[in-house]
Amino acid sequence: METLLTLWHVLPAPDWLALALFFGAWAGYAAFARQRARSTPSLLALTNRERMRWMRQTSRRDNRVVDGVVVQSLSTSPSFFASTTILIIGGLLAVLSTTEQASSLVAEIPFAARTSLLVFDLKVVVLVAIFVYAFFRFTWSLRQYGFGALLVAAAPAHDRFGDEAEREAFADRAGRVMGLAAESFNDGLRAYYMSFAACAWFFSPWALVAATAAVVLVLYRREFRSDVLAVLAER
Repeated sequence: METLLTLWHVLPAPDWLALALFFGAWAGYAAFARQRARSTPSLLALTNRERMRWMRQTSRRDNRVVDGVVVQSLSTSPSFFASTTILIIGGLLAVLSTTEQASSLVAEIPFAARTSLLVFDLKVVVLVAIFVYAFFRFTWSLRQYGFGALLVAAAPAHDRFGDEAEREAFADRAGRVMGLAAESFNDGLRAYYMSFAACAWFFSPWALVAATAAVVLVLYRREFRSDVLAVLAER
């Protein structure tokens, strides 16, 4: 409690404001993207449509080896990022053990803000928290892809579905599980993007605000205004 009170007084008001804007923009954009996707197709919504189509085709295939390979291929990305995130967290924790040297090194960078060791530690801890969140999202995505693989493996043979309604029910359930896995992976990637904005805090709180705005703009353009989105939207 005493440490928190000390931190409250040590950290200048512009830094608190920039930090609040950073997390507010992150959470606000995530909510905005989910809401806007209901009326305007997003990259995730359109790829989820293709996942549903994929599961319908899977239900009509006799040999589903290719589908298993695709699921395994999709799961390699969250697995790679989860492993990479562990290494990044380890590196950041190592920085916390050598705060004085790391702070001196950052202070030598032109335009970097000169701060106390306590404030420097806080900035590193924020980065650690971001990557811990990303790790949980990546590993959850990996588990969900495993659940999707189980659904594909447990599906009846193509000629054993009772009727078309049963086939559609399977495709809908399996497609939604794959979509949830993709959404979790997308959350992890979004955390990586936001970590670049958080790095700007080492320069100044205003750099953090500017970097946050730039990252949110990049995320918006890629999810709602990208060329690949236009291609996927074509019928």
